[in-house]
Amino acid sequence: MSRRTTSVLAALAAVPLFVALSACASSPASDGAGDAGGEDKTVRIGVVGKSDPQWPAFVEAAKEEGIIVELVDFASYEQPNPALTEGELDLNQFQHIVYLAGYNVASGEDLVPIGSTAIYPLGLYSQKYEDVKDIKKGETVIVPDDASNQARALLVLQSAGLIELKSGGTIFSDLADVDESASKVKVTALEAALIPNSLPDAAAAIINNDFVTQAGLKFEDAIAQDDPADENALPYVNIFAARAEDKDNETYLRLVEIFQTDPEVQEGLLEASGNTAVALKTPVADLEASLEKVEKDTEEHEG
Repeated sequence: MSRRTTSVLAALAAVPLFVALSACASSPASDGAGDAGGEDKTVRIGVVGKSDPQWPAFVEAAKEEGIIVELVDFASYEQPNPALTEGELDLNQFQHIVYLAGYNVASGEDLVPIGSTAIYPLGLYSQKYEDVKDIKKGETVIVPDDASNQARALLVLQSAGLIELKSGGTIFSDLADVDESASKVKVTALEAALIPNSLPDAAAAIINNDFVTQAGLKFEDAIAQDDPADENALPYVNIFAARAEDKDNETYLRLVEIFQTDPEVQEGLLEASGNTAVALKTPVADLEASLEKVEKDTEEHEG
């Protein structure tokens, strides 16, 4: 994830949550949620994009089974994992395995995946060009500044012929890996939520799916994207995450099943992604194995 200026990052630190977490402190997230045999159970789930159409359908489907879901909406990706770790949430659903691994390694925590949701192609968008080949040499392209999405974004740019990566490209590629002399464009990074407003100032930008519509774009407007069917895509599968001690919680696992199987939830998921999401029911054991590998690779990379 890159930054346009230091002042932008300073301003970012002041971005508030859409939902004040002070409300969470007065009502512990775990109250009643761990008792799978109880009657109505309230489960707090952190998301980025509470207004997406899959969530009302999900809340209603859960309610029909006696599970009350309270969605806690966050303004940026940096906040749902700490909130889950601190017990302000029971689950969160906003991230892929690479992002979770980066958080666990950096924080020393042990959040775990308890179910998959979907994988999304990551797209390159432009308000100036309709074809990636028309982007002129020396122009600027923006990518997200968080490590996991930045690496994936750089791989998209390399596949599109806009840059060359010195390492050939890995899940750890960052701006330092860009071979500027061999690349067609300059690359800068910015916090993902701020990229849509900055798109007019750049030739193009990698925009995370959560923020595409904020730029006045449609998902089909992408002029380049990665392939979610690639065999190396597993680390980018989006997941429900829980604290390690809750990985076998029957209520939480049932919520995953509801998300994966309810027709209206799945319809909303596709609608929210502009029909780009590829819904998945990846075995949890595969998710855990992928997380373990990415965490190990991350530790070795940082060591």
